[in-house]
Amino acid sequence: MFFFLPLYDDNPIERPPLVTYLLIGLCIGAFLWQLGQDEVFVAYAYGMVPAELFGHWRPRGFPLVPPWATLFTSMFLHGGWLHLAGNMLFLWIFGNNVEDVLGRIRYIVLYLGCGVVAALSQALVDTESHLPMIGASGAIAGVLGAYLLLYPRANVHCFLWIIIFVRIVTVPAWAMLGFWFGLQFLSGLLSEAHLGGVAFWAHVGGFVAGIVLVTILRPRGTDLLQPPRTRVFESTPPGQFGGRRTFHQGSVPQSGRPFRRPPGPWG
Repeated sequence: MFFFLPLYDDNPIERPPLVTYLLIGLCIGAFLWQLGQDEVFVAYAYGMVPAELFGHWRPRGFPLVPPWATLFTSMFLHGGWLHLAGNMLFLWIFGNNVEDVLGRIRYIVLYLGCGVVAALSQALVDTESHLPMIGASGAIAGVLGAYLLLYPRANVHCFLWIIIFVRIVTVPAWAMLGFWFGLQFLSGLLSEAHLGGVAFWAHVGGFVAGIVLVTILRPRGTDLLQPPRTRVFESTPPGQFGGRRTFHQGSVPQSGRPFRRPPGPWG
């Protein structure tokens, strides 16, 4: 048995990530609303349908918003608890640092821009597809791409379980995110878009868009490829998780006050 899950990174922040909190809250709120609705109706009414977006199909009884608007509404819908939880975990871990660097307005532009590019990337694979696409993973893939360019050598603390071996392991962002992107790209090449399932090309398009947009949107004087803060591939027993976090001066400029990690799902 093999299980691998990112938990948190080693980058502090100077300001509370209010936009990241807001995005997570909107996605959770939208999902709770979905639970009381017909899932097929919601998917076709607010999800992105390529054939509808490109004018090849006009569904009856579903359209509540213009086809172009579904590029945005689809970002806040999810297909299940695991879909939602996985996306929100990645947004929590990587979004706060990207928001801290870009500032709230630029971060919103990057997030929404990557989400739109992601949806279009998936739609262009089969412009006559009638399958709706929902989920924030394309936009979050853009956040991952931006994080990779900003902090490629930052370490991500991950829970690793291999049969009886259980550890918290620090993995460099370039290795983790690079492997994730490669897996999405390869899966996209091997998958058949008309069968549905995971929108791999949305992940690829969003990730590339994040790399491009962060170079354009980053404030003047912000360095890319920032140095590491902790030792790579260091491992600790799970019992020490959350109890021994040490932060050193590094990639994010100090604000002149003691650093305190904001409350989050991992305490």
